[in-house]
Amino acid sequence: MKRRYYTGRNVEKAISIEELRHMAKKRVPSFAYEFIEGGAEDELSLAWNREAFAALRFVPQTLVDTSRRHTRVTLFGVEQPSPLVVAPSGHNDIYRRGADMMLARTATAAGIPMGLSTLSNTRLERLPKETGGRFWMQLYMFKDRALTLDVVRRADEAGYEALVLTTDSYVYGLREWDRRHFKAPGQLKLRSKLDALMHPRWMFDVMIPHGVPKLENVIDFFPPEARDTRMATTFIPTLFVPDITWEHVDELRRLWPRKLLIKGILSVEDARRAANHGCDGVVLTNHGARHLDSVISPMEVLPEVAAAVGDRLTIVIDSGFQRGSDVVKAMALGANAVQVGRAPLWGIAAGGEAGAARALHLLQEETYRVLGQIGCPSFDHIGPQFLRRVPQAAS
Repeated sequence: MKRRYYTGRNVEKAISIEELRHMAKKRVPSFAYEFIEGGAEDELSLAWNREAFAALRFVPQTLVDTSRRHTRVTLFGVEQPSPLVVAPSGHNDIYRRGADMMLARTATAAGIPMGLSTLSNTRLERLPKETGGRFWMQLYMFKDRALTLDVVRRADEAGYEALVLTTDSYVYGLREWDRRHFKAPGQLKLRSKLDALMHPRWMFDVMIPHGVPKLENVIDFFPPEARDTRMATTFIPTLFVPDITWEHVDELRRLWPRKLLIKGILSVEDARRAANHGCDGVVLTNHGARHLDSVISPMEVLPEVAAAVGDRLTIVIDSGFQRGSDVVKAMALGANAVQVGRAPLWGIAAGGEAGAARALHLLQEETYRVLGQIGCPSFDHIGPQFLRRVPQAAS
């Protein structure tokens, strides 16, 4: 029997992240929805990210008093209500105008950090100034090192808690849905333009008042002829060159005075290198399966990384998290925190700030419930004894 999902406008009626996803699909044009949804090439890894959780089954402990259970963790010396972190994501204003600030207010209200993408549509200084929350600055090592250094300097002056160097997307992946919607960078095909016109609420919120959202943190470094939004989209790929090495990590470590994380780690060897180069943490991720297909899920390597460097590094993980049970499984295998990207973005697309808040609430609520169901009073008591891995049939 096919499952039915609520797809109305009241995000408070959404009872799962999956329902927010279905609501989002109705609210925004297809090209914007698929920018959240899509993976690379055949989207094998997109499916594997979810299958990695299905392969892990709970082994509950019974007759345990969980009446006073909690989901609190301490992350970089700060206690927070849950192990969640809002993941950095670029171009968010294509879902709702002001989406980055909506996410920032939502994360601050939830008492958790938020990562801001260098390719965001909001200047990085606004978030801490206007919300007083905790923020991590996601960083690309650009071809123009002056641009990179400018972002680092500004994040430092704005008081960002951590710098998160992304290392896994300097060779662009192929998202084939891109080819379906765009005839050239920044130029929608006629069918996709017509589809956008079929979403008048979105048009009046996103496009009509201000036009295509600008990349506020990097636009000053574009040549004048590339500052037109359509031309800027064409110019973005020229910012990246695949010459980044561990020497660049050393450079950032000398420059950055607070926490430094490397995002894009998927091997024990690289996790050890991160520790040896003075990093404070790693983000185990396959970039949501958006760049490289046929790549492992971060959950597959998490236990090995935790065993190798868990006493030296803070381990953050993302890619494929849609349930509180997913969060509990990652914590049981050695993660210190879980980044969520698509879930709050589906919330933003479905209902703006209220939708993002609903997404975080659902994940927190599910996490709290699952801890009680498996007989675990807190994440101080979690461990692999609560899980059993079941081999999955080859896809």
